[in-house]
Amino acid sequence: MNKMDTRTDSSKNRKPAAATRDSRKRLALCLSAALAALGGVSLAHAFGEFPAKVPVPANNPITPAKVALGKQLYFDPRISLSGTESCDTCHNVASNGTDNLGHSFGVFGRVDVPRNTPTVFNAAFNTVQFWDGRANSLEAQAKGPITNPVEMGMPNGEAVVKRLQQIPGYRKEFAQVFGGKDPITFDNVAAAIATYERTLITPDSPYDQYVKGDKKALDASATAGMGLFKSLGCDTCHAGPMFDNPGTPMGTGFFQKFPLHPTNAECAKYEQKYQFMKDPGRFDVTHNPADKYFYKVPGLRNVALTAPYFHNGSVQTLPQAVRVMAACQLGKNLNDAQVKDVVAFLDSLTGKFPKETLPHLPQTPNTSILMDVPHLEKAAAHKK
Repeated sequence: MNKMDTRTDSSKNRKPAAATRDSRKRLALCLSAALAALGGVSLAHAFGEFPAKVPVPANNPITPAKVALGKQLYFDPRISLSGTESCDTCHNVASNGTDNLGHSFGVFGRVDVPRNTPTVFNAAFNTVQFWDGRANSLEAQAKGPITNPVEMGMPNGEAVVKRLQQIPGYRKEFAQVFGGKDPITFDNVAAAIATYERTLITPDSPYDQYVKGDKKALDASATAGMGLFKSLGCDTCHAGPMFDNPGTPMGTGFFQKFPLHPTNAECAKYEQKYQFMKDPGRFDVTHNPADKYFYKVPGLRNVALTAPYFHNGSVQTLPQAVRVMAACQLGKNLNDAQVKDVVAFLDSLTGKFPKETLPHLPQTPNTSILMDVPHLEKAAAHKK
């Protein structure tokens, strides 16, 4: 992603974490006192409220018809080479926007290594897309999986257009939404899918309710975890409304090295077990040695539901992910009580998911358009 790197050494200027259950109780009491003293202004406001609107590019305005078309395309496996994989296959919107696999399966059973599938929910707020930030917009991201030889496998955008042009209903809908002489273009396919994805947001989490003034929305453990999250310095990178950047403009990205402290004794054990550094990260995009092991900082909204964790999907549970982050990014070891509180806070970031219904896909009366799939698979395998 030809974007600006914004990097922060999160090992500096850390405040010591509370280490005992008594200190956790004192922290919760202090927070409560601070709330009273500040007239209800909470530590939570430091992270930010869920945005009232999603960012929308001027050249791709949202319309109901475009959302409906994008939803059809999102669920349509015919835009994959095999005719079996849709966007929803890996980014399941009936669940949490992922498939909860370490590595997803693509066309013809191919395994999508080395990266884990991020959630599509709230992706509209990402300043860049993909772990390595190679796409600077949802529109650019939507094209990637479709033409990825492992994921959806289409050889190029022209092949996608050719297939869609064979479907009468799509010819009509693209004309209605985009107009023009040749409305079915790969750019318009991506624009429609991105427009639908901008509807996939999850506001009104317990944390959001707390920010708005309902102090009962978080229990004592989550409140203590929120304080610990900040005192440890987690918010250096996991900042802002999505807990993914401290205010980076759309299209530029916010990246951090992972692991930051690979020589920390505890982190070294995790590295040996999980092999985080087998993947060079953003270096694959920029080919700049300084970008080795840098990744887009992921948002933490709904993180309780999107296991397994990290760029390689190697860590199964959220408590273990918290331990890894403490050791590898902060150079700290957390005790079980601290981990429990941080996890309680992260659990509070689970929002309300929109109700999704399956669209009816346009048909091809009296014929199939997928008869050449075996030939295409052989051609694709030969190209590899």
